[in-house]
Amino acid sequence: MTVDGFTRWPDDLEARYKAEGYWTDRLLGDVLRGDPAKTALIAGEDRLTYAELDSRAARMAAGFLSRGLRRGDRVVVQLPNTAGFVVAFLALVRIGAAPVLALPAHRESEIRYLCELSEARAYICADRDGDFDYRTMARTLPVEHVIVDGEAEELTALSSLDADPVPIDGPAPSDVGVFLLSGGTTGLPKLIPRTHRDYVYNLEASAEVCGFTPSTVYLVVLPAAHNFALACPGVLGVFSTGGTVVLSPSGSPDDAFPLIERERATVCAVVPPIALLWLDAVTWQDEDISSLELLQVGGAKFAAERAAEVPDVLGCQVQQVFGMAEGLLNYTRLDDPRDLVERTQGRPLSPADEIRIVDEDGKQVSPGDVGELLTRGPYTLRGYYRAPEHNARSFTPDGYYRTGDLVRQLPSGHLIVEGREKDQINRGGDKISAEELENHLLAHPAVHDAAVVGVPDPMMGERTCAFLIIREDGKTPTLPEIKDFLRTRGLAAYKFPDRLETADTFPRTPVGKISKKALASRVQ
Repeated sequence: MTVDGFTRWPDDLEARYKAEGYWTDRLLGDVLRGDPAKTALIAGEDRLTYAELDSRAARMAAGFLSRGLRRGDRVVVQLPNTAGFVVAFLALVRIGAAPVLALPAHRESEIRYLCELSEARAYICADRDGDFDYRTMARTLPVEHVIVDGEAEELTALSSLDADPVPIDGPAPSDVGVFLLSGGTTGLPKLIPRTHRDYVYNLEASAEVCGFTPSTVYLVVLPAAHNFALACPGVLGVFSTGGTVVLSPSGSPDDAFPLIERERATVCAVVPPIALLWLDAVTWQDEDISSLELLQVGGAKFAAERAAEVPDVLGCQVQQVFGMAEGLLNYTRLDDPRDLVERTQGRPLSPADEIRIVDEDGKQVSPGDVGELLTRGPYTLRGYYRAPEHNARSFTPDGYYRTGDLVRQLPSGHLIVEGREKDQINRGGDKISAEELENHLLAHPAVHDAAVVGVPDPMMGERTCAFLIIREDGKTPTLPEIKDFLRTRGLAAYKFPDRLETADTFPRTPVGKISKKALASRVQ
């Protein structure tokens, strides 16, 4: 059943998930379960105990209410790894206003779209990121409230949303608690509605599998708004088990290693390019990182040969994580044999995760064969928000989500990722829609046609190569010129092509589609 663009689980599955204990009445705003006097969050100069973090969230929740924000409202949140992000998130979910979590790298093209699609009433941003001023962009957005963490100028300062706590008529467990963003293969990202009860299960079950305890000190180097860093088990999983969260501005060893040493961090989640950088950085960094016990690596496939290096080089256990903001998570277990940890991408988190691996005709493949991964379960969405046409393609009639990932499954249940069916580049964990970038390139006055492909890269996994057919009367642009053009269109910089090639024509498949496989073979 779909209500206001949100597709709910069928009644029979809802009853089953409740009866079997996967779904409870716990809410995202109630995840702070640590000792009140214990340090919950470290972010720059901010060091907040559980009691202080709870108080700040309660006061900001009252501040949001005083501005007219209410249960059911949507708020686009675009903040870096700061205490402001954590407090704003907790405050919003407590009043039942769903954060739409944008990434700091997004620019006007993405943010305007998210505001319009979600019908957001407010936008929360930082003041600046280097030479980029979020406030300038914010003033043009179709929202009632612009709230700035930092120098707000004439806009509303996030710090001003401080009021005496008031009783809150909060959300129901079945309400959408947060909107995550899809990686996107068909243009701009789609909105992924995660309810309080499915996302609470997501983070709590993940924390149990990953062995989080009150002694966990979790270093966040990825954007905290990213599903991996937020709830797999992430920031929220740490809070639910009473541990400590340490926010880093980046995954650079210059930022991360001193924090590991100073705060005695025990766990960190990274994407493969960061893991590879860290494996090299230990030869020139002087910090003591011996407190690190577990390095989670996900967002893209981590080569078995490099996974094998982590215990010896970084001195900690490695855990492979394969998942998606749409739901399904797979983890190698802490007691898995080393061979499985190194060469697989884990097995499903939940006993209630249902997996199908099918061929092009939708038929189940033989055990061990490669096919497309389909899944449904207590924390996997039943439909993107307000996207009926896309949902018709992305879900089977019985509710399985078509992931587009090509996998094979071992008898142990562990999955090995073999590739993707989707037209998407996975650039170091950042998912780039080829279609979205192509549409922007086609707007260039010199470009007749464009095709974007991913090419293998030892550091990033894939890099982005744009093939252009230039108009007869056009001048071939350089790569810097193309990047400048895309920047003026408000596209996030991580989506810019890494490489530019020109062609007179594009190779075609027998049915007339551009053969991206043939294009990619030209530059490998």
